[in-house]
Amino acid sequence: MRRICFTLQVRPERLEEYRQRHAHVWPDMLAALRDTGWHDYSLFLREDGLLVGYLLTDDFDAALAAMDATDVNARWQAQMAEFFDSGRPDQHMRVLTEVFNLADQLGDV
Repeated sequence: MRRICFTLQVRPERLEEYRQRHAHVWPDMLAALRDTGWHDYSLFLREDGLLVGYLLTDDFDAALAAMDATDVNARWQAQMAEFFDSGRPDQHMRVLTEVFNLADQLGDV
């Protein structure tokens, strides 16, 4: 599986509401993420709005495309777009290049 890390920027004045929305994500959205290949998916939010996402997936492009094909994702992204200056967050993820992984270097993979 490939490790993916990405960043987005949440509007600082909307941080608390963003946290609240993610405290209880819709069950059908959770199922869609799982079923389309998003594994060990986490979001981390800094106080200035920097959002860092992490997940494992076999094929990130395929996982994105599969989510994009679901109705629940279209509804979720439409609601989440208001938290970002860039619009729909799923279309503006800045994927980071992994430069170090402890398990890889120790040969534990």
